[in-house]
Formats: sequence, structure tokens, C-alpha cells
Amino acid sequence: MAHNEHNRQKKGGGFFLIIFGALLLFLAPNLYTDNPELGVVCLISGILVGSVGFYTRFIKKPKNR
Repeated sequence: MAHNEHNRQKKGGGFFLIIFGALLLFLAPNLYTDNPELGVVCLISGILVGSVGFYTRFIKKPKNR
């Protein structure tokens, strides 16, 4: 069990949220050009999802057991 650190699963949920938020931020307003309200909602939700992902990936400290 010397390599226990290599066998643990990485917590990639925050990284996924960052990527998904960036996709919403850049692609959704261009896809919904006929409905500007939906484009603005997707823009704001992309910022929110990306910021939650950034918080969980880089700022939040793991709990000590």
C-alpha cells in the first residue's frame, strides 16, 4: 500500500463545472440569437456555474477527519 495516493479517485466535479460554465458562457448566447432573454439567462448561468466550480475546485478546503 505504498502507492495509496495513486489509487484514489480524483474529485473532478469542480473541474467539470468550470468547463460546463465556460461552454455556457461562450456558446449559449450565440446559439440563442433569436431569443435575447434566453441568451442573457444562459450567460448569467454560465458565470454562476463556473464560479461554483472554481470555488469547489480551488477555494474550498477539504474537511479533516
